[in-house]
Amino acid sequence: MLLVMALGFFLDYIEISYIVLPLVYVVVEALNINPIWFAILVAMNLQTSFLTPPFGFALFYLKGVAPPGVNTFDIYRGVIPFILIQIAVVVSLLLFPELYGISPEAPSLW
Repeated sequence: MLLVMALGFFLDYIEISYIVLPLVYVVVEALNINPIWFAILVAMNLQTSFLTPPFGFALFYLKGVAPPGVNTFDIYRGVIPFILIQIAVVVSLLLFPELYGISPEAPSLW
């Protein structure tokens, strides 16, 4: 998850989805991790990384529609509470997946 978060600072989700996730999914399967839980973690993690500097793709979209008096630093400062909330949700998904009705172990086919 830390790798996905760090790559999300610099890459778009398409590059991460096509390059990193197929490599990581082999490990997910080998460790018998629930792929749905893993996909939710990756999606939440990517959304969090798109809100964080240095690039923060979502922040640039917001800057494009903001009034002329709002500068980029104001947007970076204003998004901090949302980043903290999303990090808290990602951590709670990692530590307590049962609260969300998800089992971290892959479901058995038998």
